[in-house]
Amino acid sequence: MAKPEHEITWRDLAVGCVVTEAGSASGYRTGDWRSQRPTYDFNKCLTCGICALFCPEPCIHQNQEGHFEADLFYCKGCGICARECPTGVITMVAEEEQ
Repeated sequence: MAKPEHEITWRDLAVGCVVTEAGSASGYRTGDWRSQRPTYDFNKCLTCGICALFCPEPCIHQNQEGHFEADLFYCKGCGICARECPTGVITMVAEEEQ
């Protein structure tokens, strides 16, 4: 049985499942399965960008006021930003608390 031309199988993946296309996750709403989300107290924010620097996605961007915050469409709720923030701006809360 022949596979459809557009279907990718494990045989088509690079050895080690290396990501071969930069930014390939940006086309998907990867934050939908998150169990925690970041909340912010911008009164403490130094606008240093350390949270964005350490974000593995990277889904943290500067807003119009100059503060950094995560794009929740892509944030997976890992909490690295909260751990690395030097002034405690970011607190992770359960996603159910919306």
